[in-house]
Amino acid sequence: MQQDEVAARVRQVIDAAGVSAREFARRIVIDPSKLSRSLNGTRRFTAAELARIADIGGVDVGLLIGAAGTADPAGGAAGGAVSAVSPARSPSAPRPAPPSPEGGRPLQIVRETVRLIAERGFHAVRVADIAAACHTSTAAIHYHFPGRDELLEAAVRWCMDEDTRRRADATAGTRHAGDELRLLIELQTPRTEQQRRQWCVWLDLWAEAARSTTVGRLHVEYYRQWRGTVAEVIRRGVEQGVFRPVDVDGAALALTALIDGLASQVLAAEPGSPGTGAQSMHDALIAHVDACLTAPAPSR
Repeated sequence: MQQDEVAARVRQVIDAAGVSAREFARRIVIDPSKLSRSLNGTRRFTAAELARIADIGGVDVGLLIGAAGTADPAGGAAGGAVSAVSPARSPSAPRPAPPSPEGGRPLQIVRETVRLIAERGFHAVRVADIAAACHTSTAAIHYHFPGRDELLEAAVRWCMDEDTRRRADATAGTRHAGDELRLLIELQTPRTEQQRRQWCVWLDLWAEAARSTTVGRLHVEYYRQWRGTVAEVIRRGVEQGVFRPVDVDGAALALTALIDGLASQVLAAEPGSPGTGAQSMHDALIAHVDACLTAPAPSR
């Protein structure tokens, strides 16, 4: 297949979806820079990436690669070779596959992988377990994510994207830096089942990051983004007079380390153990902010 022709067809799928390339990359759970390089012709799409693109775009893989009759282990069938992605089908074209799960099969696989990692730990999760949770076959899982490394990378990236989205939603329109920092702390406090699940995944991946180059890079990137967000909030707080003049990068690093350490204690402790619950963690973090960052009230 011609790489530039495949890239052109993928670009048509993205245009038809009506979203940015970055948002489309989030939906197919790959690094946006990888998608950009593939669209620009400096990197080839993998077969699994094309499978995910076809699933999210609602087209046949055959349309993307320009091949007729491409089999789809996930349950669909590919149509004939065409030069453009179009919803129109000839009477002889194969019938479309049944509707995909919400967000598409790739996102369902990733969501269930994250849930199972949180419950059992990554190394205790089998592909068969993920397939059972998705009510599909192991072939369908391998079709979208050929190996455990790809699944792990996708799970980490999905968690990063979800965390970034929740932060953006929670702090939208917040101008007071002190309020915004407290909102960020609340988001990192494992009170809800979703927050606890997210933290369980992070704890499991910390060790994996030391062994996996790919996960390690994602791990570093996530913490770079998070510390940058916190540092920017603190910097604005200093400008607003809410926080005292401090080394903003050092303050962001210290707060991040405190959050990580307290969260690991909350998750490791028996429920109801004194001083180790989510509220105790939250109170300790707020006390740290008040003692180390909050500017003293002006004297009258």
